[in-house]
Amino acid sequence: MERTRPRARTVLAALTATLLAVPGITALSSAARAADADLAHNGGFESGLDGWSCTAGSGTTVTSPVHSGSSALQATPAGNDNAQCTQTVTVKPDSQYTLSGYVRGSYVYLGASGTGTTDVNTWTQSAPAYQQLTTTFRTGPSTTRVTIYTHGWYGTGAYNADDISLMGPGGEVGQPPAAPTGLKTGTVTSSSVALSWTAVTGATSYAVYRDGAKVQTVSGTSATVSGLSPSTAYAFQVTASNDAGESAKSATVTATTSATGGGGGGGDLPTHALVGYLHSTFANGSGYTRLADVPDSWDVIDLAFGEPTSATSGDIRFNRCPVSECPTVESDADFKAAIKAKQAAGKKVLISIGGANGQVQLTTTAARDTFVSSVSNIIDTYGLDGLDIDFEGHSLSLNANDTDFKNPTTPVVVNLISALKTLKAKYGAKFVLSMAPETFFVQMGYQYYGTGQWGGQDPRCGAYLPVIYALRDDLTLLHVQDYNSGPIMGLDNQYHSMGGADFHIAMTDMLLTGFPVAGNANNVFPPLRPDQIAIGMPATTNAGNGYVSPSEVTKTLDCLTKKTNCGAYTTHGTWPALRGLMTWSVNWDRFGNWEFQRNFDAYFG
Repeated sequence: MERTRPRARTVLAALTATLLAVPGITALSSAARAADADLAHNGGFESGLDGWSCTAGSGTTVTSPVHSGSSALQATPAGNDNAQCTQTVTVKPDSQYTLSGYVRGSYVYLGASGTGTTDVNTWTQSAPAYQQLTTTFRTGPSTTRVTIYTHGWYGTGAYNADDISLMGPGGEVGQPPAAPTGLKTGTVTSSSVALSWTAVTGATSYAVYRDGAKVQTVSGTSATVSGLSPSTAYAFQVTASNDAGESAKSATVTATTSATGGGGGGGDLPTHALVGYLHSTFANGSGYTRLADVPDSWDVIDLAFGEPTSATSGDIRFNRCPVSECPTVESDADFKAAIKAKQAAGKKVLISIGGANGQVQLTTTAARDTFVSSVSNIIDTYGLDGLDIDFEGHSLSLNANDTDFKNPTTPVVVNLISALKTLKAKYGAKFVLSMAPETFFVQMGYQYYGTGQWGGQDPRCGAYLPVIYALRDDLTLLHVQDYNSGPIMGLDNQYHSMGGADFHIAMTDMLLTGFPVAGNANNVFPPLRPDQIAIGMPATTNAGNGYVSPSEVTKTLDCLTKKTNCGAYTTHGTWPALRGLMTWSVNWDRFGNWEFQRNFDAYFG
């Protein structure tokens, strides 16, 4: 056998010489080989989801199972979302391409759109192990970009994809733009910094970086970065982008926010505050607690609840618990005197509107105006410090065409924002405004917002986000109810469930870091200041699902304020200025021998 090899090389050499003797063959073959390239970026997902965009935050990378390398895509359809992950690729007009990839799961698709001819896809009904899918297409005479994608199917389980490639001639990519110049700061407040820079030729968008992390993408040459902490120095840079990529970062500018705590009426709250709801209009198994009997540890007391005469009237009434239901209830005179005594001791007493049974839907401007006048009447009658919004159930939802949390159009959302701004303007800078939404209305917005791209999602998903965003400079406290909640996806793209410190850490990290709404990296809900955040927890096992022991509360506070004792979840920062804790409720904590209060006092001193 060994003797035959020289003969084979001789024949091959002769054949090669013959081909090279034909004019044009060498150039044609070289050009063809050079033209064929794998145009898919990060098709093996070894760099996470870099280059890919997945709907509603449905995609992540996993280390097992993989087809090759160390990572693969895993995406999970949910509701009316088929977990589509896409990448836009620059191609050459009137050219042939082969799209290939390995998938695992049921009803998994691989395809290309925007081809300029016939869009294509291929799929498998069932692939318990990785299966290769391949399809081909030709671009149209003017097509320079196509979108390749993979997705699952509605109601099926998670699928995997790996080693996706698009073979064919590369298009004219061009060059990324130059780095922006002239970056400078404008107006600086306690919670925001305005920036501007010089336009870059060929740029289609700009990204703003704060302390090295991308926080905003804009199309113009100015931006305001909000959600900052008072008396804090920040470093900013800007990049320019076009279809060819992103430029280098600009020179750095720094700015230090002012010392004031902002316009949210929280300037005279203690550095760390304990917030509790006091059952004032009803009795349950926890028993009635007089306001005068609430210990001094409680810094903000929310009177529960002001409720509407009907869901859409906007007419809010505060009807204190009757003697027949609460035999130990104090008189109105004693109740008002207790409010004044609490205020004299530096405490804040608010009226909380809504609750589980108090659906409030400001569907009309008339309801909005009635809301303002009736809430004002309660505040004035009892001499209260402000207002807590505890809208639950179906109070807030988004219309199908309302997709931008920064510019809402749904009447119940727009009217609520207007009403709260009116109340804030009426009572001034010391007016305390707090909100107590459920996780479904806030953190769920990381995955889903309103009815979704294809419709069919619960329209309440993320519905509090436009209200919080519009009032962020007027908001004293946001204490999301980290209880009575289903599993919620955190910024690590993992689901977190109630019952331990991990849930509270992940949910709070989202508020303090900010997050892309419905997975859209160009539509980011910006972080709130740490002094605006209190973590909502039930006081006892009787108070609600999601109770955690004092040791888990301590772990939560250690992780968020000191970055110690964190467990598996990695936070995106450390926030020693975190305002504190909220609990449902003062009454239930009294029922539980003041365990929640005592743990707070022991931690913060």
